[in-house]
Amino acid sequence: MVCPVKKIDANDAGLRIAEEECIGQLPVTPVWYPQEPNEYGDFGGQITTVARNPINSSRQRKKGMVTDLEASANFTTDVSDYALTRLMQGFCFADARQKASLHPLNGTQQVAGAVTASSDTYAVSAGGAAFVASRLVSATGYSIAANNGLKVVVSSTGTTVVVGDGLVDEATPPAAANLSVVGHQFASGDVAITMIGGLPALTSATVNMTTLGLIPGEWVFIGGDATINHFAVSTGFARVATITTTDLIFDKAGWTPIAADSGVGKTIQIFFGTLIRNESDPALIKRRSYDLERTLGNDAVGIQSEHVVGAVPSELTFNIPSADKLTVEMSFMGTDHTTYTGTQGLVAGTRPALPITDAFNSSSDFSRIKMASIVPGSAGPTPLFAFATEMTLTINNNISALKAVGVLGAMDMTAGTFEVGGSATVYFADVLATRAVRNNADVTLDLVMAKNNSGLLFDIPLLTLGDGRAAVEQDQSITLPLENMAAESAFGNTLTYISFPYLPTAAM
Repeated sequence: MVCPVKKIDANDAGLRIAEEECIGQLPVTPVWYPQEPNEYGDFGGQITTVARNPINSSRQRKKGMVTDLEASANFTTDVSDYALTRLMQGFCFADARQKASLHPLNGTQQVAGAVTASSDTYAVSAGGAAFVASRLVSATGYSIAANNGLKVVVSSTGTTVVVGDGLVDEATPPAAANLSVVGHQFASGDVAITMIGGLPALTSATVNMTTLGLIPGEWVFIGGDATINHFAVSTGFARVATITTTDLIFDKAGWTPIAADSGVGKTIQIFFGTLIRNESDPALIKRRSYDLERTLGNDAVGIQSEHVVGAVPSELTFNIPSADKLTVEMSFMGTDHTTYTGTQGLVAGTRPALPITDAFNSSSDFSRIKMASIVPGSAGPTPLFAFATEMTLTINNNISALKAVGVLGAMDMTAGTFEVGGSATVYFADVLATRAVRNNADVTLDLVMAKNNSGLLFDIPLLTLGDGRAAVEQDQSITLPLENMAAESAFGNTLTYISFPYLPTAAM
């Protein structure tokens, strides 16, 4: 006897997201990436019905009809690299600018082949030539610990990557094994920190800096953990403002710039990540739509589910409370909502396992929070506050649904102005922030989270501040509420997000 299902617990629900080929249409074999929602907001389809109410002697309504459907999806999840990076492409309407990897976010997945100890070689199915000499590579997912970690590339071909570290024979690595370019190691004495126009610069004698794959507005971390791999003083995160064949010139630096910092006798390392930003070039703007699948438990025949299809990323809120974990709320507007019974089963496709990831918290995982007025010619202006009690960062694509005759739901979506903003409540120490509000000063904000040798970075290159009225309460510290309103910067974008697959311990 099969017992009837009387109820289904919320813990039986699950969420996966697949990128559509075009709005409302999945590819032949979609990949359903798992998510870890903490809670849901509006999720599904809201039906609008209109009753018939003709003038008649019985004074009764007639049965109405379905006239509209509003499909939407909203959920909150903990902040992690896995939770954010893939979907940030959708919220920023752009492809990630990713360095070489066997498992790119966009593109063909390559297979990691055998590891040969005698020649310190990783075999790869294709794409090995992108791992050029002196690049720093993070190896992950291999069964043998020695084959994982940070490696320095010695040489490569289309199907091999030779590194300078001792490897161990591994005939068949797991499918998750991956190689990713995460930085560059300069030859001994090749680079030094110089000052150009009052800004610190990384100057190389032999490396063409334009070949590193960086762009103006991108952030790097300068310095490895070993003494031979970092400068005496100039170690930290920095934003690239200008790139020439010999120099990376920085307009933000996580150290106090000095006249010069020699790299004599040192093999200096720099680290970079996967950059996602809203693009100004129309050729680089790409709208994504998704199919959000929420499973709803077993109906005694199979797993049932509901889908919000044609879902375009609408709003994102990044929440930074004090003494708590970081969370992000994402909302999507869809063209339709469908359901599947257990008999119908799940929509076909590949369903990878959820990777084990750590979430970030606001107590120990922030490497840098800095809001400062922009001072031309200075990479380290005085910050407007030292500590904050809470912060939010928001993205709004101002999505609106397009209705059409003959379509239940939406025919398509229109994107409005890309808006970035947020708020912060900070501890008052001086009147610099209040003056910045009154003077409508050009302000910049960056946030860096790092743990377990990886990290995430948000950068708003240009914003203005609002509010700024000091809150004075008895027996409490004075606080200052600030509203952030971002605008297009000199780099041509409003928001920059970077995921660092690997960072040295010095960055933590």
